[in-house]
Amino acid sequence: MEIVWNENYSVKIKEIDEQHKKLINLFNNLHSSVSCNEGKEKLKETLDGLIEYTRTHFHAEEKLMKDHGYPEYEQHKKIHDDLTNKVLKLQSDINNCYSISVLIDAMKFLTDWLIKHILATDMKYSPFLSSKVSCQCQESVKRKIS
Repeated sequence: MEIVWNENYSVKIKEIDEQHKKLINLFNNLHSSVSCNEGKEKLKETLDGLIEYTRTHFHAEEKLMKDHGYPEYEQHKKIHDDLTNKVLKLQSDINNCYSISVLIDAMKFLTDWLIKHILATDMKYSPFLSSKVSCQCQESVKRKIS
């Protein structure tokens, strides 16, 4: 199942929305690799890219939370850490026992994770951080004008 970006996924922070769009694109590339049966090496390469960018995204989100004093930072970071560990386990499973059933399980997990993480977990920080980032941008514009 491909994921199509829509405004319901927006956390109202441009940088994070762009990263979420890229994650969805990388996921869709992985989905395409699986659907087109592109082979184990191509699949591993695509999955590695998704995992690496997920780490980059998590780091950016966590930095934003820390910089703006998000009160639920520790809980959100733990969710990121747990997800990272699960994805690394999936990667190991795919590398060690490549099979259609492992791929199907991985795709189900990744689809569920990506949608739920954005729509539920990330939406929790959206009101807090979007107001902070919005204020920061407005202050920056005011300084440039003066």
